[in-house]
Amino acid sequence: MASVQGSVPALSAIRARRESSSSSFSSLGTATPLVSFARSPDTHRQRSVRPGLGGRSVLRAMVQQAVHGAPAAYAKEMERLSAKESLLLAFKDSGGFEALVTGKTTDMQRIDVNERITGLERLNPTPRPTTSPFLEGRWNFEWFGSGSPGLSAARFIFERFPSTLANLSKLDVVIKDGYAKITAKFKLLNSIESKFVLSTRLSVEGPLRMKEEYVEGILESPTLIEETLPEQLKGALGQASNTMQQLPVPIRDAITSGLTIPLGGTLQRLFMISYLDDEILIIRDTAGVPEVLTRLGSPPSPLAEPMTEYES
Repeated sequence: MASVQGSVPALSAIRARRESSSSSFSSLGTATPLVSFARSPDTHRQRSVRPGLGGRSVLRAMVQQAVHGAPAAYAKEMERLSAKESLLLAFKDSGGFEALVTGKTTDMQRIDVNERITGLERLNPTPRPTTSPFLEGRWNFEWFGSGSPGLSAARFIFERFPSTLANLSKLDVVIKDGYAKITAKFKLLNSIESKFVLSTRLSVEGPLRMKEEYVEGILESPTLIEETLPEQLKGALGQASNTMQQLPVPIRDAITSGLTIPLGGTLQRLFMISYLDDEILIIRDTAGVPEVLTRLGSPPSPLAEPMTEYES
């Protein structure tokens, strides 16, 4: 409203000058041409805002700048929020995480989700996402494109083990201080929980581009859910526990702490962040395959220190 009120004097002045110009030109039929040319400086100034295409264009531009600035930004923000809601609904309609990793998502559902991903990316509110404080936090994987490393790892479990034997329940990542920790949680026989944790190092390559180097993978020791353990397996469980206690302490500790696979940064990949806000993260690999993640928990403060800047 302040910008509209501030533009009223300017619009009034233009209107007065237009009326003055009209009266001056209407008097040309009765006045002597020489007298009219004697007032040529004023007349020329009036001609510059004379009613017509030129004067209307200037007036229209001033009104649009004064009145439509804030509504335009509001409309764009509403469009972005609508695109986010549309994408989340498309995930739900496609069957969610389980349908995606088991290959039950149809081609029509895939193209629909990809279309909505592209629509949201063009409304990205974060011009430099690789150094934004919003990048840090815990994120849940919602969508993988064909060929995505996350989708390949998830399908590895489902293709080799029937759903009654093994089930991938969740895949998330924690990004903090230039490192990422990807955790895949799965169940065996619906009674044994285990996790595979992949640690990576992130480096900023540009305002949109990052490099990810794989540091190590850890297969944590399984955790038993005794309430859901079948009766026929409880005897085997007791024998396994007795055998574990008889092992030498170093071996027992190694098994308890899990299996560590050092990677030493030998494997790496480049990716681009195409969209980032306080709730959704979209990245694309070198082949353009998208991955969509949603935030778990509260976002960091936008006033927090940004991540390390890249060197151009």
